[in-house]
Amino acid sequence: MDIAPNAALVVVDVQQGFEEPFWGPRNNPSADENIAALIAAWQETGRPVVFVRHDSSKPESPLRPGYAGNDFKKYVEERRGLGSGPELLVTKTVNSAFYGSPDLDAWFKAAGIRQFAVTGIQTNMCVETTARMGGNLGYEVLLPLDATHTFDLAGPFGWHRSADELARATAVSLHGGGFATVVTTAALLAACR
Repeated sequence: MDIAPNAALVVVDVQQGFEEPFWGPRNNPSADENIAALIAAWQETGRPVVFVRHDSSKPESPLRPGYAGNDFKKYVEERRGLGSGPELLVTKTVNSAFYGSPDLDAWFKAAGIRQFAVTGIQTNMCVETTARMGGNLGYEVLLPLDATHTFDLAGPFGWHRSADELARATAVSLHGGGFATVVTTAALLAACR
């Protein structure tokens, strides 16, 4: 796998509010460690890092502005500003980082960025939506699945899927559908360094 010298890392919604019981059971307990390792590797190699924060408009959401859950998790906040490469903060109220402020697509185009890796929370929600839109916009998207996590979810008709089942479905849909290449954190770190 080739990682461009200016490939961006997009860190989606790694916020304190996702630690709350509100969400239910989660998968992949190693996600935070893998996300931290990717941020460090990107910063150490001078590549651009985009930190995305979800500012929920729902008054009961643990991710609403003005509530502690809106803040980035400590390990993310402590890494902000440490890299020698460009850094961007995007805030959003919907699932895609491409519908946030400032305009991520415009920032990528201005910097000549054609490739990005997307990591964060939730695998099947904001990470997947950002990856799909990136693929639709013509970017080469890499998804280190083990640097994401999600939660169990209930759907229509009494259907229920576990976090692991949802993560696998995201990986199959994105990879099999040509939106992104699903990889491991270890492979991405090796290629980055």
